[in-house]
Amino acid sequence: MTAVDVVEICSRLLAIDSSNYGPDGPSSEREAAEYIVGLLEPAGYRPEILESAPRRANVVLRVPGEDPTLPGLLVHGHTDVVPVERDQWSVDPFGGEVRDGYLWGRGATDMKDAVSMMLACLLRWNEDGARPRRDIVFAFVADEEDCGNYGAQWLVSEHPELFDGVGGAIGESGGFVVPVADVNGVLHRFYPIAAAERGIMHLAVTARGTAGHGGSRNPDSAVAKLIGALARVADHRWPIRVPATVQAFFDVVGPTLGISPDLSSHEGFDATLLQIGDLEDVVRSTVQCTTNPTVLRAGEQVNVIPSSAYAEIDVRTLPGTEDETLRILDELLGDDVEWRFIENRPALETSIDTEWYRAMRACIEQTDPEAVVVPRLLGGGTDAKAFGRLGIACYGFTPTTQDPQGRTGSGMHGVDERVPVSSLQGGLEVLYRFLSTV
Repeated sequence: MTAVDVVEICSRLLAIDSSNYGPDGPSSEREAAEYIVGLLEPAGYRPEILESAPRRANVVLRVPGEDPTLPGLLVHGHTDVVPVERDQWSVDPFGGEVRDGYLWGRGATDMKDAVSMMLACLLRWNEDGARPRRDIVFAFVADEEDCGNYGAQWLVSEHPELFDGVGGAIGESGGFVVPVADVNGVLHRFYPIAAAERGIMHLAVTARGTAGHGGSRNPDSAVAKLIGALARVADHRWPIRVPATVQAFFDVVGPTLGISPDLSSHEGFDATLLQIGDLEDVVRSTVQCTTNPTVLRAGEQVNVIPSSAYAEIDVRTLPGTEDETLRILDELLGDDVEWRFIENRPALETSIDTEWYRAMRACIEQTDPEAVVVPRLLGGGTDAKAFGRLGIACYGFTPTTQDPQGRTGSGMHGVDERVPVSSLQGGLEVLYRFLSTV
């Protein structure tokens, strides 16, 4: 066993409050960046801190490989976390406490656990006098929990040269275990690896009308126009579309569990979800677009009809559906409102017929010979969208292993976030094998 203690690294990282309050809040990843540099410099590495704005710090490091002719690999993780409601927690969210077989704290599963494993791999290489086969670029970035404009998006736009020669990338949301029993009660251990993400379209919608007294009839009400448009969008049942990654997922899951997935209709898909146990969480939001109004602003006084009303809509698209989605949205919103993009990041889908995916699968299977590795499509999104702009093949692979006592990570973006200690330690072994051999 290595003397590098990934639990201690993670505990100290969790003790740093790097909450992301958005572009107008008091967010800062600087202290986390300084902690990372303080770990790596004594081990002989020369990481660079790059600030996109005061205290919005990113850390980038390139480790030369033994064979410079091989395509490089990017390993990226974010150091920011979502804010906490302290009064809801049973422990100090920034205490980094080890208790009951768990490591507790905001970021324990998203994603300071994975960042700690990356750092532990670097320290172990130094300890063992080893180096990877190929160049590996490590990027510990800011602002993933908001929009990435101070982190990955900024690095890609302002410093693309840092990723020269990189062909593949791994980041969050893959390599964990999901146990599911088949129709005969036999338990199988599935390991999803993210190979695709839904796209993100955030829309600002404005309706305009005639201002007036709240007690008067007003057929030109901006609020009424906006409510009608939003109701049509919220009530629309988006068609089923099956991306290649989702089809590949079910091509493995179906025979393994002894079921016949039905992806031809909403009813068939809902019935299929009931047959796949906890894998439902992995695949639920992967076969249709979603459109959710999330922000509403109109008026100041109850007795005044305002001349304008404003809303924001969170739209998530499947790979290859952007044009269709915009056409339908235009029809649903109608002519009484105007809209613009707040954010538009297309969906991402990467082939699983690559050396990168095969290497990830092999490392999992070496750790667990009975593993069933499947590709997944993320219903949300990660910094992979930014790095994908550089033509890099992006995957979600931050492995953790099954806890012997059945503990599981929980509390992501919620209360009492925690990761099993054994899962963190086991994940390090898988990640170290992958980074050392790929």
